[in-house]
Amino acid sequence: MRTAFKVIVEWINVKAQAGSAFLKGIIMFLFAIVVFARASYQLFTGATPEVVLMSTVGVVALLANLFCLLLLTRHRKDNLNMSSVWLCSRNDIIANTSVLVAAGLIFLTHSPLPDLAIGLLLTFIFAKSAGQVLSQSWKEMRQA
Repeated sequence: MRTAFKVIVEWINVKAQAGSAFLKGIIMFLFAIVVFARASYQLFTGATPEVVLMSTVGVVALLANLFCLLLLTRHRKDNLNMSSVWLCSRNDIIANTSVLVAAGLIFLTHSPLPDLAIGLLLTFIFAKSAGQVLSQSWKEMRQA
């Protein structure tokens, strides 16, 4: 009886982790859409982002996300859920670094084009990561 109960609990745990990772994948994909929409908006309005605000928020967010990634790194292969959380943190660091690069390029060129280029790059990275998480979590949900 204990073995059957243990199997049921493990099955529920795998389902919950896969479901949580699937939800994170959807959120990551929605974030990719938002970044693309913002980059498109920037393209059509031609507005140059505020460099000081971009830099300040970028540095604070980068420091926070580096700390989180450091804490998560040793657990990234524990299960699908931890892997997807680590992937989100890694993407956040890529985004923070990219925002800082864009801010520097905007400062030098006085053009909104670096922001647009970074936005399109981040759209690709977030969509690709979302696809990986959605695919893996869907597979685990079906197998459980």
